[in-house]
Amino acid sequence: MEENTGRKKSGFAAGLLTGIVIMAVISILGFGGWYIVNRNSSGSYTSENVTEGDVSKKLDKLNKLIDKYYLYQDEVDQDALVEGIYSGYAAALGDPYTVYYNKDETKALMESTSGTFSGVGATLTRDADTKAVTIVNVYQDSPAEKAGLKAGDILEKVDDHEVGDEELDTIVSWIKGEKGTEVTLYVLRDGKEETLTATRDTIEAQTVEYEMKDGRVGYIRVSEFDLVTYDQFKAALDDLENQGMEGLVIDLRNNPGGNLDVVCNMLKLLLPEGTIVSTKDKNGKTDKITCDGTNEFKKPLAVLVNQYSASASEIFSGAIQDYGTGKIVGVTTYGKGVVQQLLDLGDGTCFKVTIAEYYTPSGKSINKKGVEPDIEVEYQYDEADPKKDNQLDKALETVSEELK
Repeated sequence: MEENTGRKKSGFAAGLLTGIVIMAVISILGFGGWYIVNRNSSGSYTSENVTEGDVSKKLDKLNKLIDKYYLYQDEVDQDALVEGIYSGYAAALGDPYTVYYNKDETKALMESTSGTFSGVGATLTRDADTKAVTIVNVYQDSPAEKAGLKAGDILEKVDDHEVGDEELDTIVSWIKGEKGTEVTLYVLRDGKEETLTATRDTIEAQTVEYEMKDGRVGYIRVSEFDLVTYDQFKAALDDLENQGMEGLVIDLRNNPGGNLDVVCNMLKLLLPEGTIVSTKDKNGKTDKITCDGTNEFKKPLAVLVNQYSASASEIFSGAIQDYGTGKIVGVTTYGKGVVQQLLDLGDGTCFKVTIAEYYTPSGKSINKKGVEPDIEVEYQYDEADPKKDNQLDKALETVSEELK
């Protein structure tokens, strides 16, 4: 994300600012009246109509009080105040999934949901104790790989920016940039300093990783459901089939969800004929997404989930469970059973709003409940062998048992 540098350090033009805010909010939300919901003595809720003038007057009062009393008035960012009203309006609905995104946030959101961005093709992590920022993955044939960056390199500087204690998001924003431009990375490798220059390019996020386990069971890990994920998943499935896969484990642990169409298209590669998922909106209208069953997966299958598997991950695991296509292994999922839609506000910002609740093929709602595993296994960290994964071991064992 690009940092907003449009800071204005002057007094308030209170009436003008208020007018802009009121007009903008009405335009965004699409109605001409403001409503405050009050709870009466009987415990029921009533709506009191509030005019534009009432809101305008109150904002004028707040602006005048800030002008008169606020200690750091010369540091006030008027743009941030206006954006704060939009954000606060959405947040006041009390729905954690309904959110207003400013221009920078919208740009980052679009990148994350599409699965493509302009950068160098490397992922970073920060050690909680040492604060060291380490390269953990370098994409094949990426600008990072061509520049000589390697997994394990410790990042110390990006161009003229010292990494220090900066937030990871900020460091990533320094590395991202316009396609065709260069970025210089200063890293520490085996105690020696290296200076590497990479030319930014369009990068496709690697949301799918896969390998063959023990020569018989395929393993596919899906980190999120972006627009690029379907093709990556299908390629992984095809390659594992070509390698002689006899059974499959799909790992959705820590997968926060993503695009509804993408997850449904992936399930069309696995499910029998029938409903994949159904949704119901505020008016009771129900829509169904179905599968024709032509690609039904009939080999032993296990799907790994945990408490951080959410939304699209729960659509995936819920459908697999309902049809008996595979066993769900792990712990109960997050419980996000609602669908959001992104609405373009026409000025580079957007509004993500909850529009429907979804149901598994059998008609179950998992909202605030989650998908319960068929085989419950809590993750147990092994200090003697940090790479040991008892949940994955159980999923592999489950598939192997069916192969006997």
